Amino acid sequence: MDALIRPSWETYFMDITCLVAKRSTCLRRAVGAVIVKDRRILATGYNGAPSHVRHCEEVGCLRDQLAVPSGERHELCRGIHAEQNAIIQAAYHGASIKSADLFCTNQPCSICAKMIINAGIVRIVYQSGYADPLAIEMLEEAGVDLIQLKSSHSEVRP
Repeated sequence: MDALIRPSWETYFMDITCLVAKRSTCLRRAVGAVIVKDRRILATGYNGAPSHVRHCEEVGCLRDQLAVPSGERHELCRGIHAEQNAIIQAAYHGASIKSADLFCTNQPCSICAKMIINAGIVRIVYQSGYADPLAIEMLEEAGVDLIQLKSSHSEVRP
């Protein structure tokens, strides 16, 4: 009988993160985030407008209308980033995320990096990069591990 091939924990959680991203209502980029501690999911988040606020799918993208480039002027957006939503969800439900890992489809921006550092998250596993060198600089300075997992579908555990 052949041994069962199972995905690594990193691949498992990244696959879930990619599924979470499918709930995004952002017209520019679908991002998902999952906060994990001791191999247990504590919170999830995706990017989109706050609860009870119309989504960009309904009202259009302000950033597109103003021709704001990616990675700039984050305040000119109806949406909340996936990482922010995951941290907020954990707080809302009283789940401590101190010493947790964050899985994210994209490298966090500098605004999210500051929240991640102050929330006590110790490791970020992400798939795609993001043009924000300040975020990387701050995460490194704070001692948060930043690991890029290129493809969640090819990595398997022996």
